[in-house]
Amino acid sequence: MTSPGSLEGTKHVSTTHAITGHVGREDAEACRFDRDPFQWDAREDCQVRQILDRIADKWSLLVIALLDEKTLRFGELVREIDGISKRMLTVTLRNLERDGLVGRTVYPEVPPRVEYELTALGRTLLGTTQALVSWSEEHQEEIARARQKFEAANAAG
Repeated sequence: MTSPGSLEGTKHVSTTHAITGHVGREDAEACRFDRDPFQWDAREDCQVRQILDRIADKWSLLVIALLDEKTLRFGELVREIDGISKRMLTVTLRNLERDGLVGRTVYPEVPPRVEYELTALGRTLLGTTQALVSWSEEHQEEIARARQKFEAANAAG
């Protein structure tokens, strides 16, 4: 098995992809069908890795979960997400919008009103995010015990 970060066996991306950002059929198939479980993680150009980096981000998951309930304004999102800075929320929303997961509507008012909502594509993530939350709730006590055991074992070491 190839270790994380190893490029052994990696199919290199074409020059066209490196210049234009276009993923050709060969590049997409190499990323999608490679059986090395660490390959997607080792290849920065892999679209799967880029998508996972976006949707697995803790701020993105929280934004997606909140927008499941209703359309929200920027200030409402800041108040709802404990610990997020305005800059980080701006970056997160822009990235989710760029990926087609969140829609942004600007109303021509003074001051301008901006609302965010999940797109149809973003809504397809809800089952996955809800499954992660359910799994976390179901196993939180086991994980807390494992953390305590780990900390005790490493504190004595």
